[in-house]
Amino acid sequence: MSKKAHTPKAETQAPAASPAKPFIIPYPLLWLALAVLLLYAGSFYFGYTELDDSIFIRDFKEYNENLGNLLTSFHRGVFDPVNDTYYRPLFLDSMIINYQFAELDAKWYHIINVLLHLLNVCLLYIFFKKTGLKQVQAFILSLIFAIHPVLSQAVAWIPGRNDTMLAAFTLSFFIFSINYSEKGKISSLLLSALFLVLAFFTKETAVFVPPAAFIILMVLLRNKWSDKKMLVQYGVWIAAFVLWYAVRAAATLKGSYMNPAAITSDFVHRLPVVVQYLGKIFLPFNLSVFPILEDTVNYYGISAIVILAALLIPGKNKDRRTIIAGFCIFALFLLPVLLVPASLNEQLFEHRLYLPVTGILLVLSQTVLFKNKLTDRQLLTGAVVLAMILGVANYNHQQHFDNPQAFWKEAVRTSPHSAYANMMLAARTDDKPESEALMRKAYALNPKEKYINFYYGVMLQNHDSVQASEKYLLDEKKRSGYYECDFYLARVALERNDLNAATTYLETFLQRDPANAQANNNLALLYINTHQKEKAAAQLKHMHEAGLTVDPALQQQVDRM
Repeated sequence: MSKKAHTPKAETQAPAASPAKPFIIPYPLLWLALAVLLLYAGSFYFGYTELDDSIFIRDFKEYNENLGNLLTSFHRGVFDPVNDTYYRPLFLDSMIINYQFAELDAKWYHIINVLLHLLNVCLLYIFFKKTGLKQVQAFILSLIFAIHPVLSQAVAWIPGRNDTMLAAFTLSFFIFSINYSEKGKISSLLLSALFLVLAFFTKETAVFVPPAAFIILMVLLRNKWSDKKMLVQYGVWIAAFVLWYAVRAAATLKGSYMNPAAITSDFVHRLPVVVQYLGKIFLPFNLSVFPILEDTVNYYGISAIVILAALLIPGKNKDRRTIIAGFCIFALFLLPVLLVPASLNEQLFEHRLYLPVTGILLVLSQTVLFKNKLTDRQLLTGAVVLAMILGVANYNHQQHFDNPQAFWKEAVRTSPHSAYANMMLAARTDDKPESEALMRKAYALNPKEKYINFYYGVMLQNHDSVQASEKYLLDEKKRSGYYECDFYLARVALERNDLNAATTYLETFLQRDPANAQANNNLALLYINTHQKEKAAAQLKHMHEAGLTVDPALQQQVDRM
């Protein structure tokens, strides 16, 4: 009996389920750019705050007019050619270039500031992707950076561009350093070197950029410290530092003795600012345009530390290396704030958080905010809601940078113990009783505050206490050398009928402000009254050449001499 061959039936199988497509944000850089432009477009129409911006644009008008000063900037201090400890040549050069198409119009300086921030947001997104973060994570963290209100000072305040420029060069340096470590291309190495040099010549904080890069490459990206490509990069970093140090050493800067005991004391005194800054990052409700340690509360910062711990502890699959790297980057870029001598700068400006906050954002990528069961689409939706809330807070805070009155009024409100803030608001308040009360308060808070004796002396002259003003004006001139003291001291000398002293004061004043119409006119009168015909004639000729109005009666008096 033969057996039939068994033919197995074809098994019916369900079609294999195709894997779900990963969620991708289309045109991420475009959306980030739009977020920046929508939020900061209103700042295009802001004016000066009269905190440094008017110095770099209006007072430096003659310096900015000359393109030859693009090289001079590398041989001088930022505020003063010689009597200065700050060395930031590329910031000065940015003002020169800006002036060529903007002159004194603040609008174009604000536009450049916003474009720099836009560039940094895009660079940060690329950097986060380079560190291995998923696209959605990189996008959300970059979006928070784009709209966070604690960073608005770096964008809406014109001198804040020093930090945005530093960030642009630093992030570019990080990106090309990572590229070189991955592929070993000489072009990436050369570009990383270029951007590091540019960072050095932007701000002193750049000395912490190579250590931050070392942490990124070693801790975050797991490179071996002895790898050949790493050794090459060390050499490039050292060469860039030596170049910067040599050029800076040759500049005409004032030498400053750094007292180790004073530095240690100031460091310990400023340690609470770390807690305060964390509070402003996580709970941005205590922002200030002119913050000081005394008037900044700590409870927001303590709450922020608790919040951060709560976000880190329950998260699963955390990358401890990313957390360590993030905290190290935050600490490294915040260290200069703690090391600045209190005698040099007491303000704890929020624009200094511009680079440190990138480290905290890296840490956040490893918290329960991202390590959860939510889909990428759900995470993005929540991030957009958060961005809208932060955006409203940012927009409201921006308005304090619109004009001097808004700026200094907010400065006094948030830092009532700042003598400088009270003084600056007093000088810009039309209500005389209120102005006088603010000035007296400022003087009581700190009679040694820079410019306070000048303003106090001017206040006394406005109250017809001309002789009483002399003590304060002379004190200010001795302390700061502020040139406007000479103008008001000339009035004191005139009231004493000391014409020779008045003449000397006005001559000295006009060396710094040669276009001042009243001072030129008064000096011509003094030459006439002291029978100095040649000087009087030369003075009138100078006024004609400078386009100043000359009273015909003065010319007649000179002709009759």
